[in-house]
Amino acid sequence: MSEAGLVALPDEAERALYFAVLEQGGRVLFRDVAESDAPAVLRLLELGLLVHHTEDASLTAVNPRSVGERISAGLRAAGTQMLVQAEQMPSLLGELTEAYDASPRKVDRSSEVQHVDDMEEIRHRILQIEADSREEISAAQPGPRPAGHLAQSMERLRRFLDRGGSSRTIYQPEVRDDPSTLQYAAVTSEWGEQIRILAEPFTRMLIFDRRIAVIPAAADNSSAAFIEDPAVVAFLVGVFERDWERAERVQWRSAKPEGGAVPAHEQVGRLLAQGLTQRVVAGRLGLSERTVAGHISRLRELYDAQTLFQLGWQMRGSEVPSGE
Repeated sequence: MSEAGLVALPDEAERALYFAVLEQGGRVLFRDVAESDAPAVLRLLELGLLVHHTEDASLTAVNPRSVGERISAGLRAAGTQMLVQAEQMPSLLGELTEAYDASPRKVDRSSEVQHVDDMEEIRHRILQIEADSREEISAAQPGPRPAGHLAQSMERLRRFLDRGGSSRTIYQPEVRDDPSTLQYAAVTSEWGEQIRILAEPFTRMLIFDRRIAVIPAAADNSSAAFIEDPAVVAFLVGVFERDWERAERVQWRSAKPEGGAVPAHEQVGRLLAQGLTQRVVAGRLGLSERTVAGHISRLRELYDAQTLFQLGWQMRGSEVPSGE
């Protein structure tokens, strides 16, 4: 058998030797073939297609049908044994698993709340935690996510749902005007993800298997806190559950943008009216700060505002004008 447990079929030289033995009546002297093609003889003996008779030093061809039945029976037995081992493997490795879970992590920290300031490191750790999650992922996502981020997360979400996990997400109403989010929600809700809308302010949050929570550690989302303290995580789970119960169910398959796609400068205006800074608005919409600055400049002209504070104040409670 090969390393994979499969039986290699006779190669061309071995088949030619077997045919030659059959042409001689199915019986030849060992010395007549051993010198010319010893490896092929040994291989056919190993497979059982030839039998060596010591009394007269001869080789006899064996019916391949019986050889095939014998090998098939052996493979079936080996396959059954492998299936049994596969079922037993988690319990057999139980002691090692417990030791792994109890061992200290490589990350050196003095508490169960760790702050990470590097965006790449934040994304890397979230992906690691997500890959280790097995039961539930809960997310509070105030605004639309960039279309590229949605596309990248869809395949990971599908794999998580396929292995039996559940996923819930809360968005704010502004996602109804984001075509990318609507398309994402329509597809993933068919897979089993639950997505609701909450028309109230709430903070971005991720909770994995009710044991690890990730929340912003800075207003502009440039820093994140990874929390494993059971009491704090339980509190955050309670906050999410409270918001989830108040959130609105949506038929995402038939949902359409309210009034079509919202121009970028109007999205910027709505977020500014909520009191968000230029940097936070840029991160929320997936735009560069320079692009957001250009939209703000346009809005200041439309509102005849001299400062950003004045602009935000004038926009509170007002509709953002569409401009020219």
